[in-house]
Amino acid sequence: MFRFLLLFSFFAALATAAETIKLGVRSPITFETSPQVSDNEQIKMRMHAMETPPPYDVSMEKFDIIVPKKYKKGDPHGLFIWVSPSNAPSISPEWEAVLADKKLIFVGAHNSGNNREVFARMRMAVDANDNLRELYDIDDKRVYVSGFSGGGRVASMLGVTYADMFTGAIAFMGTNFYTDIVSLDKTEVFQMRYIPHDEIMAHAKNECRYVLVTGEKDFNLKNTQAVFENGFKKEGFKSVELMNIPAQGHQPPKGEWLKKAIDFLDAGVKKP
Repeated sequence: MFRFLLLFSFFAALATAAETIKLGVRSPITFETSPQVSDNEQIKMRMHAMETPPPYDVSMEKFDIIVPKKYKKGDPHGLFIWVSPSNAPSISPEWEAVLADKKLIFVGAHNSGNNREVFARMRMAVDANDNLRELYDIDDKRVYVSGFSGGGRVASMLGVTYADMFTGAIAFMGTNFYTDIVSLDKTEVFQMRYIPHDEIMAHAKNECRYVLVTGEKDFNLKNTQAVFENGFKKEGFKSVELMNIPAQGHQPPKGEWLKKAIDFLDAGVKKP
């Protein structure tokens, strides 16, 4: 009986949270519980991590959410889970318009920037993914994780280690891989950053889609090109795209490039 009351309170709190969020407006949101897939044992297993993640409580974290104005129950939307390189989950109004047009609900965590340890950054993205499925009608085939710079590196790892939860990933101006990567001109070696679980990695290779975005003036250009050619393609990932934007430096690109990246991910969604 007590467990039933706890579950009832949990779902009632979720329903109340959804009702207070105004469509089309950036709103704060918090979550009370973490799924088992983001606990210490899971994240260590998925990354072959030797160290134990530091203490973490999702109820102490804050998130921003933007639900498109046209969202309504019975019309499933996708998720766009953002990992920021800074402490605020900011994106441009132009990007917000693209996400609304693409029927994607935006969510990003505060205090998830490059100064936060990687386990917490990953867990916040996983927790947002799980909790929002209880709040909104979500299209399971369109659950995307993305980030810029250091956030892009985290998103690239989530897209592989949690391929059973994210159907696609867009890494803007920063990406990591699970093998040592030699640059295309053979002058540098980019070290491996994690070791994914074999079964989840196989799922990532065959079922998920990835976009690596860089620019001609991006200081991560060489790294990103090498990870695309000597990482994703060499390792046999079926659906991966490299976008090298002309004259683009190390900044988030214009909305048209976000749209192109989402179009690539959406192209792999099987129609019912």
